[in-house]
Amino acid sequence: MTVFILCFLASAMFTLCLVRLGRSKWAQAADHDFSGPQKFHVVVVPRVGGVGIALSVLIGAIYADWTLGHGSLPLGLILMVCAIPAFGAGLLEDLTKIVSARWRLLATTVSALIACWLLDTQLRYTGIPGLDWLVTIPIFSLTITVFAVAGIANSVNIIDGFNGLASMCVVIMLAALGYVGFQVGDILVATLALAGIGAVLGFFIWNFPAGLIFLGDGGAYFLGFYVAEIAILLLVRNPTVSPLFPLLVCIYPVFETLFSIYRRRLLRQVSPSMPDGIHLHSLIYRRVLSWAVGNRSAKALTRRNSMTSPYLWALCMLSVVPAVLWWDNTAVMAMFLLLFGLTYVVLYWRIVRFKSPRWLRFSRSSRM
Repeated sequence: MTVFILCFLASAMFTLCLVRLGRSKWAQAADHDFSGPQKFHVVVVPRVGGVGIALSVLIGAIYADWTLGHGSLPLGLILMVCAIPAFGAGLLEDLTKIVSARWRLLATTVSALIACWLLDTQLRYTGIPGLDWLVTIPIFSLTITVFAVAGIANSVNIIDGFNGLASMCVVIMLAALGYVGFQVGDILVATLALAGIGAVLGFFIWNFPAGLIFLGDGGAYFLGFYVAEIAILLLVRNPTVSPLFPLLVCIYPVFETLFSIYRRRLLRQVSPSMPDGIHLHSLIYRRVLSWAVGNRSAKALTRRNSMTSPYLWALCMLSVVPAVLWWDNTAVMAMFLLLFGLTYVVLYWRIVRFKSPRWLRFSRSSRM
């Protein structure tokens, strides 16, 4: 618990400094673009929240290695070194707006390759027929691992669209990884998860609901990489954990990404990297919260923005809860993966056709 408090306090302090700096002198750190399809703010907001999170996780990683390493490799510190390309590319995009999605994905791939080399974090069992045979071949094991890590990092960036959305989902996912880490006696991995939770919550209090600072690409890619590597470390170090456990924990952002690729490439015939405004979280904002029309004041728009996130937190919890309850049962994990996919598709289909379930909608009387 000490590492959680340490990282929380450090992150809250760093983030507050970034809020003040970003709004006063550091113009490059702020988001001035209000016109994009995924832009839902109307005031200039600093988008370098990932800096405070990364610094705080670094403090937590050093603390974890110092107190729990017992003379072994400084796993936490090495993990932070591996994260540098992913975080650096995202932060560079936050500051310059010139780093394409392709280059950011490539940088995340480099981070994953370095982690495979330095930490030996390669998937050697997946619980998926066919893939289990492939991962027995080193080159395929490396390829699948790198693809998984880069994919999760990118998926966290995809869902970073509203105040508190991506950050709280990361907290939920890290909490699940940390809980199972404690269950199997892997205190080091569990402590690294706690460090991440504390650092993200220190950012969260300034991001939600007021939206005083954004996670930014640097923060999103860093957190996605961190979650993916903690998950793989848990599997590699603890064979009793189901190989589908991390996938079920992360299935909301992963499925959102896969569905977006399908929707853009096959249905709309555009590049998968082309941004649009019809992600599930965007549809909930525009159609489930259908009363949010007309008023474009900063206060009203920020309130609507923040009201969207809890819907997706609940969706994330739908997969995380069964993952935590049956973390060592691959068959149950597979069943809930299928159930989540079905639930997501049905929910998306209804909302996109203006047939949102009544229990999702706010009535006018409930807002008065």
